[in-house]
Amino acid sequence: MNRMLGLKDEMQFMDQFGRAKRKLRISVTDRCNFKCIYCMPEHPEWMKKNELLSFEALYQFCDFMVQRGIHSIRITGGEPLMRQGVVHFIEQLQGLKKIGLKRVSMTTNAHYLKKYAFALKQAGLDDLNISLDSLDEIQFKQLTQKDLAPVLEGIRAAKIVGLPIKINSVLMKGINDDQILPLARWSIQEKINLRFIEFMPLDGDHKWSNAHVVSEQNILDVLKTEFNVTNQMNHSADPARQYLINHHPIGMISTITHSFCGSCDRLRLTAQGEFYNCLFAPQGLKLSTEIKALASTQASSEVNLHHILSQYIWNKEQGFHAIEQRLKNQTTTTSSRKISMHMLGG
Repeated sequence: MNRMLGLKDEMQFMDQFGRAKRKLRISVTDRCNFKCIYCMPEHPEWMKKNELLSFEALYQFCDFMVQRGIHSIRITGGEPLMRQGVVHFIEQLQGLKKIGLKRVSMTTNAHYLKKYAFALKQAGLDDLNISLDSLDEIQFKQLTQKDLAPVLEGIRAAKIVGLPIKINSVLMKGINDDQILPLARWSIQEKINLRFIEFMPLDGDHKWSNAHVVSEQNILDVLKTEFNVTNQMNHSADPARQYLINHHPIGMISTITHSFCGSCDRLRLTAQGEFYNCLFAPQGLKLSTEIKALASTQASSEVNLHHILSQYIWNKEQGFHAIEQRLKNQTTTTSSRKISMHMLGG
């Protein structure tokens, strides 16, 4: 066993800033039934179904990555529950826990969660992140073009079956920043962890502006009007800065004003096999062919993929602000980024 751990340490992916990679985000679909403006473009170009990696290929890739130090896998989308077979895939991933995988998680909008909560629990899912940006029914429909009720029903179903939940709320100035206190009160009432997220430039139509960002300090100032807010020291790779409001945990993911990039241990794969070393990377690696080759018994396929990924991950940039500055310094006036949040997952 010790020899196996030693080999895993040797093969572990590391970037040039000494950040070991422990977490893998797998987007299983770009399809989503919501139209959140910070994520989904107005006129999305959907991936063709025959271009999606099969769950068999995704499993082979997860196996490959766990052998190289990945201990947490998060299933994302789009909306992952829109892809048929995702529950069985989560069940399959449990087999990787015997070689080092520790957690299998999912990020969802919870619209279909009432239907799938029990099956997800039975399949071994460890926890859920749920997107919820407003508790106002009219505002929620304006934000997502869907009704709020199924989401709240999905959250209740997840609680009933015992799935641990975190709520992610993206705030945008002048749009839903009036939801800070309602969401905070609700999270205390429901005994659910809440994380506010600063609006990030990952929207499909590239309409992001710093003027729309509700900063961590803005959020804290509002919370302090009603709650006793205390800071908790956070030394982990968790992107959320931790606080307590009246002794209830609350997090702030403040990429714009307090970047968490310095401790980032995440890697990402899209549903059609494009690999990203950073959420904000302008371009990824197209690895569909190499990932499909893992199904063969030839050791050369693993060696080849390991070599490609090692170089790409090593060259990961310092973080969001470094990438932004580099792009500003380029002579071209257009961003080279061709992918948005709905294809890459949160």
